[in-house]
Amino acid sequence: MPKTSARLLALLSLLQARRDWPGGLLAERLDVSLRTVRRDVDRLREIGYPIAAVKGPDGGYRLGAGAELPPLLFDDEQAVALTVALQVAATTPGNGLAEAAARALTTIRQVMPTRLRHRVDALRVTAVQRPSTTAAPVDGGVLLAISAAARAHEVLRFDYGAGTGAGTGDRTGAGTVDGPPRRAEPHHVITWDGRWYLVGWDLDRGDWRVFRADRIVPRTPNGPRFTPRALPGGDVAGYVIGKFRGSADTSGGWPCQGTVILDLPAATVASYTRDGVVEELGPDRCRVTLGSWSWPSLAAAVARFDADIEVVGPEDLTHAFAHLARRFTRTVAAASPPPATPTRSTTRRTSPPTPPGPSTAPGRRSTRPGAGE
Repeated sequence: MPKTSARLLALLSLLQARRDWPGGLLAERLDVSLRTVRRDVDRLREIGYPIAAVKGPDGGYRLGAGAELPPLLFDDEQAVALTVALQVAATTPGNGLAEAAARALTTIRQVMPTRLRHRVDALRVTAVQRPSTTAAPVDGGVLLAISAAARAHEVLRFDYGAGTGAGTGDRTGAGTVDGPPRRAEPHHVITWDGRWYLVGWDLDRGDWRVFRADRIVPRTPNGPRFTPRALPGGDVAGYVIGKFRGSADTSGGWPCQGTVILDLPAATVASYTRDGVVEELGPDRCRVTLGSWSWPSLAAAVARFDADIEVVGPEDLTHAFAHLARRFTRTVAAASPPPATPTRSTTRRTSPPTPPGPSTAPGRRSTRPGAGE
């Protein structure tokens, strides 16, 4: 590589590493004169890099943003990280960016050195959605619009429609595009379980809301700038997890949590438990702590294990098991056909046979009428 070209790449790498660079420090790092630095900066400007001169005692330079995206320079680790991120974006349904990410991935791979291309080709990443998740496609322009409003702290005006997928992100229900626009102070754009959401303060309802991004149709222009409010709990992840779990606890905990003992090996239970703590009590016995959005749903989650159950606590979980037992009993009774009514001519009074069990001692014949032999 010609010396000048190599020096330009080294200069570009330095400018990308920090915000401001004194001219003298750049000359020292490149082992050239300050005049050569000025000439190299002019060359980079000619090929599209927006490098601004910084005034001050020492003077210096700053790499800024331009109208077009100039060529970029990545080190090895940055190139691999960028490739992995693009692979995930290209194989994630519903984000509206899959095609653009795939094209960007192809472009970057073509200009990679052979050593990096081999590393990247050996690492194939595919984002797999759970079968129960119906990904809702979101236009990339919508994501950019709501993200830009959140970054600029501008009130977002938008229509909120029925969307294209199942489920609700805004717990108050979706609005209609025929009504007045919704107004919200956007806080965060997040992804959850294959869908995109906007977390923001709803100005019309005076409360925090989680809006489905695929239902949002932004209106222009945005509203006035606002001073960001403090999100409950201060952590967007904890707030969103608690919101979707139906909990007022902004730490993301379940509103209902209980502990039981199961007659199953801890390893068996742990392999089927996503959110919970499993403690081994013996070879075929373990203590399990789980959470859910209601006590009946928690009892049902425990009952899916085919094993005897001992409730450690709380008492609400015991009541939930009793509630489900009554419900299941009614279900069985409603599904069972009614017994046939015998006619008078064929009726013969008999006693039911004695069921097997401890009521009949081994080796003794029952003397009850009608008992089986």
